[in-house]
Amino acid sequence: MKFLLQHLMTWPYVPENSSYPQAWVTYPHSNYDPKLGEELYETYLNQLVHAEEVGFDGVCVNEHHQTAYGTMPSPNIMAAMLAARTKRVKIAILGNAIPLRNNPQRIAEELAMLDVLSHGRIISGFVRGIGPEYHSFSLDPTQSRSRFHEAHDLIIRAWTEPEPFEFYGKHYKLRYVNPWPRPVQEPHPPIWIPSQGSVETIDWVAEHHYTYLQTYSSIGSVRRVFNEFKEAAERHGYQASPNQLGWALPIYLADTDEKARQEAKRPLEYLFNDVFKMPPSVFFPPGYLTPQSMARVLANKKGMGTSRLTAEDLIEKGYVLVGTPETVRGKLEEYQQDFGFGNLLPMLSFGTMNNAAAMENIDRFAAEVMPYLRPLGESKEQEQGVL
Repeated sequence: MKFLLQHLMTWPYVPENSSYPQAWVTYPHSNYDPKLGEELYETYLNQLVHAEEVGFDGVCVNEHHQTAYGTMPSPNIMAAMLAARTKRVKIAILGNAIPLRNNPQRIAEELAMLDVLSHGRIISGFVRGIGPEYHSFSLDPTQSRSRFHEAHDLIIRAWTEPEPFEFYGKHYKLRYVNPWPRPVQEPHPPIWIPSQGSVETIDWVAEHHYTYLQTYSSIGSVRRVFNEFKEAAERHGYQASPNQLGWALPIYLADTDEKARQEAKRPLEYLFNDVFKMPPSVFFPPGYLTPQSMARVLANKKGMGTSRLTAEDLIEKGYVLVGTPETVRGKLEEYQQDFGFGNLLPMLSFGTMNNAAAMENIDRFAAEVMPYLRPLGESKEQEQGVL
């Protein structure tokens, strides 16, 4: 199994009883203190760099806009910082929200630059962007999937076709596509697709032989979605590799299960309630999900993101793992053997957690969980050192 430290770079200073209905879209940026932001960016980057030092295989950054939930509107800037500060780890950008951009060729160029600067360490995640991003960008959510597919096709062709070409699609029209530089990795950086479990995304990722990442879901939903991905791969004529399945979730470790629950309670409830929660109309704007996927995704979430959940709810339903290292690695071993995933993306610094607690959590996971689980879920690609 491969381990990649996931980070949101959350703003931890939203008041517990904020009068605002959400920390997205309309939460005033006057609540952002740039001086505190300077310290936070340095703290969070140091945590990701430390992950390399203690043996993680990769680090992950991602993109969100106009929110205290995650302060990385440009994940490529953070990836560039990490490329300069690290030597070995993969840098997974999970992801660039490609339908939000007016010219996807710019994404192809920036990712190629990063792949060259990092000596071929980039994993390229592509996402549609979640519902609130379509409010922030004033874009039609009914076009999110067609814009995503067209932007994806343009980027892949930009990376792989040897000669300049014209691209004339429904959403993007470019007379010349001829990006300089090209990526180091051939034919292009690995493609990972984070998702909430829509049927269309599962089938599309399987069809393209990419890696599928499940985020923020109950244990039952993760099991069902991974099994559906394996079935989709079989429909497309192959058997899914463990390397094609990734699972991202918050994890917290302490000396006892009870102590872990007590210490994780506020950071978890801040993350899921104070900064992630938003009105349903913002999370799922009309047309963002197809009728086929609406019921499934809402069932996966079980109110997460649109209602308050206690830390006890989150732990019981398996959205997070909390306990001693022995407890957590026992559950992960059980789930790996059940689901067959080969990539784990633990979020070990989240919510209001201070830097000392986050660093201790990262160290304990690296020393007391990772070594026990490494032999699990190895695929031929991973044995060969290819994520």
